[in-house]
Amino acid sequence: MEEKVIGETTMYVEMRHIMKTFDGFQASNDVSFGIERGCLAALLGPSGSGKTTILRMIAGLDKPDSGDILINEARVNDLPGSKRGIGFVFQNYALFRYMTVADNIAFGLEVQKKSKAEIKTRVEELLELISMQDLGKRYPHQLSGGQRQRVAFARALAPNPQLLLLDEPFAAIDAKVRRELRTWLREMIERVGVTSIFVTHDQEEAMEVADLVIVTNQGRVEQMGTPDDICMHPETEFVADFIDTARFEALRAVEGKKQ
Repeated sequence: MEEKVIGETTMYVEMRHIMKTFDGFQASNDVSFGIERGCLAALLGPSGSGKTTILRMIAGLDKPDSGDILINEARVNDLPGSKRGIGFVFQNYALFRYMTVADNIAFGLEVQKKSKAEIKTRVEELLELISMQDLGKRYPHQLSGGQRQRVAFARALAPNPQLLLLDEPFAAIDAKVRRELRTWLREMIERVGVTSIFVTHDQEEAMEVADLVIVTNQGRVEQMGTPDDICMHPETEFVADFIDTARFEALRAVEGKKQ
């Protein structure tokens, strides 16, 4: 596959000819792409298309068989995930059940051995950011699914990561609040300014939230571009079928009438 490059801008995250096999299954097959600093990118594809494998390799949870992963122009293949400056939001929140909201958010800062004063200030900042100033003493079981996801987001941001990774961040959330959380997440990431990559199989979710969409299929990158590029100008038959262009044209028309 020809390497995909966006303009002449230096990329903050790059995958260069990545190959990864699990027990004979080709999870990544010559994957190459670049993501600019400050971009909110979506890895979009059906189950088994390789999107989560890409995310896990960027996070340092899995290692590629060959190829290079670069973050801020530095090759990180052999660098532990804890040294990559990454925040990770898991699909199932992964909050500590017996810790309060405030203690969950503070966890990464305590690992970094920050002072109590620094931790207190940072936790207060993040509680305000996620609009949960009065809920710091509650426990995860006392929160709604949407609130737990906000806490997971704040915990990932606490150590000031340069890159935020989110694995199906809305999958465990009730459909009624999912759209509200999409808007909230985009606003928060824009406010914080952190480069972010999220995995999803939901076309509408990717188109609504992301600046850049990377469509994966059978371990390959089928197409990458802005949501409009992907929706209106699919480059392969798979992308055209998967995105369902007609449905998104209808959605765009409805949104246009609202403006």
